[in-house]
Amino acid sequence: MASNHASLDFFQSLAESSDQIVFSYDLVAHQFSYLNAAFENIWGKTRKSVAENPTLLLKTIHSEDQEYVQKIYHEILEGIIIKDAEFRILLRNKAEKYVCVTPRLLPEQSLIVGYVSDVTAQKEYHDYLKKFSDKKNSVLNILSHDLAGPLGMIHNLSAMLEADTKSDKDQEIHKVIGIIERSSRQGMQLIQDFVKQEFLESTNVEVMKSRVDLVQVMKSSMEEYQLTQRETGKIFHYHSNSEKIYLNLDTNKFMQVINNLISNAIKFTPDGGEITVTLEEKENTVLIKVADNGIGIPEKHHNTLFEKFTRARRPGIKGEPSVGLGMSIIKTIVEWHQAHIWFESQENKGTTFFIELPKT
Repeated sequence: MASNHASLDFFQSLAESSDQIVFSYDLVAHQFSYLNAAFENIWGKTRKSVAENPTLLLKTIHSEDQEYVQKIYHEILEGIIIKDAEFRILLRNKAEKYVCVTPRLLPEQSLIVGYVSDVTAQKEYHDYLKKFSDKKNSVLNILSHDLAGPLGMIHNLSAMLEADTKSDKDQEIHKVIGIIERSSRQGMQLIQDFVKQEFLESTNVEVMKSRVDLVQVMKSSMEEYQLTQRETGKIFHYHSNSEKIYLNLDTNKFMQVINNLISNAIKFTPDGGEITVTLEEKENTVLIKVADNGIGIPEKHHNTLFEKFTRARRPGIKGEPSVGLGMSIIKTIVEWHQAHIWFESQENKGTTFFIELPKT
């Protein structure tokens, strides 16, 4: 018995020194049976004030996240294992914090136990990286479109010029044409390798999901594309039927998918064409559409587009090389998010890609 008390004292001492909130919630008494000192540092409230009146905590949860937190609570009671749940709290000075709860149900003791981490700094750092990632992706699309296209045209013209001067005995002409051909081919290859490496890099990293507002994430990305309309020669539109849509996503990986679909739309849409990204919130899912009014996908490639070694890859209408993730990898990343991707396309009328995500 003394040994048990010693162990309990040890773990309580360990919990009190932790910078994470450690808690125990009594489901019968509807009150906290334990909260460590970290609660006061993170939540800005005394333990005593909420121990017997947990409803006070609900008032501190961001209004947009309250329904989500209640849903998580009921899932825990149903025995569903929740790895973590991220939401926002509002402090007395209206400052906003992001916290992540890792709960566990102990049905025999009628307790919910777990710990809570303050992840505000990580979220702010992630948002900072996301901002510059959006800029990088828009620049990469300009790079692959505005540089690779002209180089591809130069390469094709040099081949035509070589054919037209085949009978010419002036070796200097053939030497110069050969230099033009090799230089343009090497330039296209360098751009292709660089852009492909940038797009593929994120697929080698473990999926790290967090709860994000997809409307804001997509809006931020589309604003970067809208700034490139003069350079790309395309008009970009963005629409959402909801002001906010919260989903659990690996934002970097998922936005690589969206950016690659937009990149393809740029390559296969003539100057002056339109590219439209739409979010549609449904009862249990969210539907994303990436649509263009470009040259479309030939019907012979429809059934094999998502295959790993498909023959559907082709240069853009300005000679841009095939770069990026490839449709098979795009499909894999989408499936990592328990989502589904498909497309509709008609030659000379355009293409629309659809991604349907579960609301979790």
